[in-house]
Amino acid sequence: MRLRALLDTDALGLKLLGGEDELDRTVRGVMTTDLRDPSHYLAGGELVLTGLAWRRDENDSEPFVRILVQAGVTALAAGEAELGDVPEDLVVACARHRLPLFAVHESVAFATITEHVVRQVSGERAGDLAAVVDRHRRMMTSGPAGGGPDVVLDLLGTDLDLRAWVLSPTGRLIAGSKAAGPALPAETCARLAGEHLAATRTGRRGPHRVALGATTYSLFPVRSTDRSPQPARDVRETVLSDWLLAVEADAGDWPEERLDLLYGVTQLIAVERDRRDAARTVRRRLAQEVLELVQTGAAPAEIAARLRVAAPVLLPGLGAAPHWQVVVARVDWEGGEIEGGPVAQALLEEVLVDPAVAGPEHSDRIAVAHTGGEAIALVPLPAVSAEHDGTETGVLADTLLGSVRGPLTAGLDDDGRLTLGVSAAVHSAEGLRGALEEARHARRVAAARPGRVCAAGHQELASHVLLLPFVPDDVRRAFTARLLDPLRDYDRRHRAELIPTLEAFLDCDGSWTRCAARLHLHVNTLRYRVGRIEQLTSRDLSRLEDKLDFFLALRMS
Repeated sequence: MRLRALLDTDALGLKLLGGEDELDRTVRGVMTTDLRDPSHYLAGGELVLTGLAWRRDENDSEPFVRILVQAGVTALAAGEAELGDVPEDLVVACARHRLPLFAVHESVAFATITEHVVRQVSGERAGDLAAVVDRHRRMMTSGPAGGGPDVVLDLLGTDLDLRAWVLSPTGRLIAGSKAAGPALPAETCARLAGEHLAATRTGRRGPHRVALGATTYSLFPVRSTDRSPQPARDVRETVLSDWLLAVEADAGDWPEERLDLLYGVTQLIAVERDRRDAARTVRRRLAQEVLELVQTGAAPAEIAARLRVAAPVLLPGLGAAPHWQVVVARVDWEGGEIEGGPVAQALLEEVLVDPAVAGPEHSDRIAVAHTGGEAIALVPLPAVSAEHDGTETGVLADTLLGSVRGPLTAGLDDDGRLTLGVSAAVHSAEGLRGALEEARHARRVAAARPGRVCAAGHQELASHVLLLPFVPDDVRRAFTARLLDPLRDYDRRHRAELIPTLEAFLDCDGSWTRCAARLHLHVNTLRYRVGRIEQLTSRDLSRLEDKLDFFLALRMS
């Protein structure tokens, strides 16, 4: 549809503030945002709706408009509900960049404009589909949040008998229709997310059809109703952050009208996604401010003052002095042309929003900033009582990734890598700098391990095993070969089980009695085997140094 048609629709109440010569531009989608930089979510051709929450002063309009123009946006519509008249500096900036600008009267809901555009760009539809969309428009305008994705999915279930769910890229279940029945099992969600990410990385356009057992699912990316070729953009910038719509049906033989409806539904869900993302803006800014203070060596009193501001936002009702934990994440792509910081930030927010990680009460109270190529999360923990033993659990490295490891591995494919590090809990501003360095060091330990997705926690930094990943591979191979190859060769020829005997002997701290009992051997037989080990390796297992060498060799083998 063209901009002129929007302006001529009285029900939308749009007032043209600039760009009269550009009204023949084509609108291919719509997006609502109050982000200062929404380019991450723009594909080109959109009508952008904004409530102007991103504007702090007159200097903010120029960069915002420039970002929209560079992303190929068709026009901008600014709401009058918050600031009254649209600021003159925004009018001037749009005129300078030849971006058409509309004012949206406070009586008109953005959802009304969104639904109108979605219906128009989707083309003619059958009567039942038009009725579904019209009912959804009325529900969306009944409240500021529009009821969330559940409302849209309920309409798909009741009117079209489609069971549908909205999933995150990690497989977290975000919403599901009542008609869909019980929630999808976590394993199924993870499988669908992984299949979606793998298909996205190949460049195939949705919907992607996946068969799990006897059930076929169609997976729609939650981005835009427009299916025309998009401007050249690296898929790795968004693959780990985009939601998906999973429908229990085979869309391969659907008519165009029904496909258009589903793409329209993804656009409406995208509005909710952007709203939730915008809600994180304050927490991101707080995390960025705290991080800058910590990294620049600010006085603890200054950091503590900023934390007192952050605490009520992140943990309302829990007092002004919670404890804190730091999580550092990094996404690295081969070639290095993709900026990993924003990707890691979106992904870390998604991982930490899982109630199984941060707890059901605090799952969406995480503040994440990014600097350079890494993302840093400031995780608040409730302050403990004086009787507490001080061993706060918080976020643990071994549960941080959990079931999301599979989907993320599919999204990273063969050219990406995710590594995370987790600090211990700290009880004051003075401890934050140490916690940050601890989390970064733990991430480096994770990075030294094999695999596309790795995490390490602060507990691992106190062990001698920490040194092993940093030993060069050729040195490790030579060390283990010199100590263990003679034993392996002997075991292969004589079936003597010297390697299992050595492992058990070290695990029993050199106790002859306990080791013999564990192996169900006579002590003399055990002594014979240990003697053979010492003879073949020229080592003495009564010496601490030789015991440690064997222990490290076994761990590195």
